[in-house]
Amino acid sequence: MPCRRDPFGEMMEDFLKGAFARPAFASAGSVEPARRVRIDVYERNGDYVVLADLPGVKKEDIQVQVVGEEVSISAEARKEPTGEAERALHSERTSGKFARSFRLPEEIDDERVAAKFAHGVLELTLPKKAPAASRKITIQ
Repeated sequence: MPCRRDPFGEMMEDFLKGAFARPAFASAGSVEPARRVRIDVYERNGDYVVLADLPGVKKEDIQVQVVGEEVSISAEARKEPTGEAERALHSERTSGKFARSFRLPEEIDDERVAAKFAHGVLELTLPKKAPAASRKITIQ
């Protein structure tokens, strides 16, 4: 049985997606909310490894904060100004602020966190904090 296309339904779906992408009351000069950083989280050799996509971001524009088991990543991608003779005909490249915070199952040893950034991907190695040693309490 052939699949029937519904061009009107597809058009309405595209329209509705675009209509709610930004609040209707946002003006051209208003500040857009930060875009969400896309991440993958792995466990490797007892550490957590986070890969975060940050396209168009320079290393110096990335901030990472670790508190307990919470990790926060923020960055800003800036578009290079075009020359006066250039006029953009179509633009899909992402620019603006990116942000993401998330919790991991265990507390992170923030003294041993390592970060690398290459080809638009931030790699964080987040060692788990060693459990506190228990001690025997003497009752007097």
